[in-house]
Amino acid sequence: MRYETPRPAETPDASAHHKLPWGALAALATAAFITILTEALPAGVLPAMSADLRVGESAMGQAVTIYASGSAVAAIPLSAATSRWRRKRLLLATVAGFAVANTVTAVSDYYVLTMAGRFIAGVAAGLVWAMMAGYARQMVAGPLQGKATAIAMAGAPLALSLGVPAGTLLGQALGWRVTFWSMTALALVLLGWIRLSVPDLPGEARRGRAPMARTLRLPGVAPVLFVVLAFVLAHNILYTYIATFLGGLGMGGTVDLVLFVFGSASVLSIWVVGVLIDRRLRTLTVASTVLFAAAATVLAVLADSAVAVYAAGALWGLGFGGVATLLQTAVADAAGAAADIAQAMLVTLWNTAIAVAGVVGGLLLDGFGPASFPWAVLVLLAPVLVTVITAGTHGFPSKRPGAAA
Repeated sequence: MRYETPRPAETPDASAHHKLPWGALAALATAAFITILTEALPAGVLPAMSADLRVGESAMGQAVTIYASGSAVAAIPLSAATSRWRRKRLLLATVAGFAVANTVTAVSDYYVLTMAGRFIAGVAAGLVWAMMAGYARQMVAGPLQGKATAIAMAGAPLALSLGVPAGTLLGQALGWRVTFWSMTALALVLLGWIRLSVPDLPGEARRGRAPMARTLRLPGVAPVLFVVLAFVLAHNILYTYIATFLGGLGMGGTVDLVLFVFGSASVLSIWVVGVLIDRRLRTLTVASTVLFAAAATVLAVLADSAVAVYAAGALWGLGFGGVATLLQTAVADAAGAAADIAQAMLVTLWNTAIAVAGVVGGLLLDGFGPASFPWAVLVLLAPVLVTVITAGTHGFPSKRPGAAA
């Protein structure tokens, strides 16, 4: 099949503003907030969900895995199938999907139905993340694209630092179902917000199937996608089992505080990335990797100190917070006209890494104990650092193409 070259993702629509459309970008950030919070909420209310649905906690924990699986399997085929849809129509459809999925979760008394709702939510999330960076970039002129992407991605660390603790407290006070009802309400509010403030931009004009193999061969795309897989796998091995790791240190009662430190540092990280990404993409990616590696090193050798653990949480957040923005920007720049396909591949690998991390972490826990988690992180980050440094011409250039001086 012949592939028509669409307008490059980094070239904004003719109506793009030369200043940041804060209302529209904040709506995208809220969509990101909903995707991450919907994904992570079961971890905070797991015992209550398990008891209500009459299944073991390990079975209930698969609510996160099936969400990630829905995103992984849907991102590429659905992104291709909806590539001609206008972006606003697609965004409204995905947010409506979250409203439906969270309502199903809130009312369900059956484990299988709950997992079906979680899968639907994961599918919607795959589409949101596949389109998010491209949509934000289309809204603005070239020199502002990195900042626009950073603002749109800000909802993710906010969900981790504020949303999950708040959702957990709400679930403990009023019941876990109220937490999911609140997510439905937020999605309904967001639907109105999108209709009022987000511009309606065109999809990509194409015929036939997306050339995934050709996209992978573009200079820089494969290195970025490798970094996505290894970095996210490293992060989620530690994040998924952080309660178990801290329990092994005698700090099981501090999980919420450690995650709050992590999330707060993540918010700072995404702000720094937003300010510097157009001029320092490669430097920021190297710094993110080094900061995460430093956190893992502290947890590996100094974890007997509570102060060191909190410091590691801050370093981890500083390293991870801006990574989604950095990697989505890097892959979009490298892919050019095929940016939407590359973004869908990124989303698939990201969620595959989340799902695989649960399995790998479980094997490490059974075989070597929780102390092995930070060492596994270091093993995975070593090739990440080498890849970022060696892909300086394509993939992770020091300065983004077309960025202002």
